[in-house]
Amino acid sequence: MRTPDLRKKLLFTVAMIAIYRLGATLPSPGVSYTNVRACLKLTEASGNQVLNLLNLFSGGALLQLSVFALGIMPYITASIILQLLTVVIPRLEQLRKEGQSGQAKITQYTRYLTLGLAILQSSAFVALARTGQLFGGLCDQDNPQYQIIPEGTGIPMWLTLTVLVMTMTAGTGVVMWLGELVTDRGVGNGMSVLIFTSIAARLPGEGWTIKQSAGTAKFLLVIALVLVIIGLVVFIEQAQRRIPVQYAKRMIGRRMYGGTSTYIPLKVNQAGVVPVIFASSLLYLPQLYLQFFDQNNLKPYQVWIQNWLASPTSWLYITVYFLLIIFFTYFYVSITFNPTEVAENMKKYGGFVPGIRPGKPTADYLDFILSRITLPGALYLGLISVLPNFFFIWLDQKQYQNFPFGGTAVLIMVGVGLETVKQIESQLMQRNYEGFLR
Repeated sequence: MRTPDLRKKLLFTVAMIAIYRLGATLPSPGVSYTNVRACLKLTEASGNQVLNLLNLFSGGALLQLSVFALGIMPYITASIILQLLTVVIPRLEQLRKEGQSGQAKITQYTRYLTLGLAILQSSAFVALARTGQLFGGLCDQDNPQYQIIPEGTGIPMWLTLTVLVMTMTAGTGVVMWLGELVTDRGVGNGMSVLIFTSIAARLPGEGWTIKQSAGTAKFLLVIALVLVIIGLVVFIEQAQRRIPVQYAKRMIGRRMYGGTSTYIPLKVNQAGVVPVIFASSLLYLPQLYLQFFDQNNLKPYQVWIQNWLASPTSWLYITVYFLLIIFFTYFYVSITFNPTEVAENMKKYGGFVPGIRPGKPTADYLDFILSRITLPGALYLGLISVLPNFFFIWLDQKQYQNFPFGGTAVLIMVGVGLETVKQIESQLMQRNYEGFLR
């Protein structure tokens, strides 16, 4: 805090976080928050997990239909879609290779796609809220006490719904803007910091729920296990395989270039948290399918889906979830890290791996190393992600299906925390550098 520039950046980041949390609790027009609270109590009592992942990323704002109800999730989805399309569409791949100007163009496309997804998602959530399906059909819309968007207010329903969709879409645009402001003028990656804030906002409430329901002894044991998990996550997130690279000396004009040694850092968890999001989204489809039917008159195969594929405590759910994470880890790493492209760039600038010939042999070597190092990374992601499911079984309580101390939450919070601390440390080193003679 004694460094003026860094102090301004930290205070600016805190101010943006405060605005973000204010918008997450700011009521949207046309929504009855008294009825929302009543429906939330029914949902918590039943342990229903509708839209739990999206609600996690919005800091609990989604099920309250606040101004920032969608949170940063549309931007994340748009970024992932464009990242995947870069491999398929030559134009996007060309833009990615153009450097900063091309990346600025891709960022602009991401913003447009984010607003389009925000319109679709807000329309879907508003429709689900009006029919009572947002809370798993627990709120009977014939009962005025449970009407999320009350009728008979004197305002046409189409106007209320239109304003509500526009408000939530505009909220997404503001959240995206706040994230970019934090990236430019604050500390850390803005979008990551906002996700960190959303998840951290839910920790005290969820922890207190565990303490009240399971008792102090189990609560303290959970905290101890969480600390162990965080330590393991930090250890794996920092782990990397360094491939040594040597650059040959080149004479350009009167100057000598090259002759330096560096390395290619291949992280054990090269894919980050994206495979977990993919797997969670795919496993949400059976739950979404069941929402279209009366829960009291389910057919036999629908009951089987509910008991085995839509229940986080079933062994089939845990196994499928684990295998999906491993598959998506290999899939995502294969499309984000291209060994052939890396080998060609090294060859272009006179770089080579000691003992490996440039070109195709280098690409094969990098592919071999990557395929071996991805396996422990995939197993690590899978184990961390299914740990909360074992907590559900151990605590034997449905309401712990919101368990915030494992899986996606821990991976995101630890990753963002490490990234932010590294950025702060790098800025401190620039100002406290000791010269050669000191």
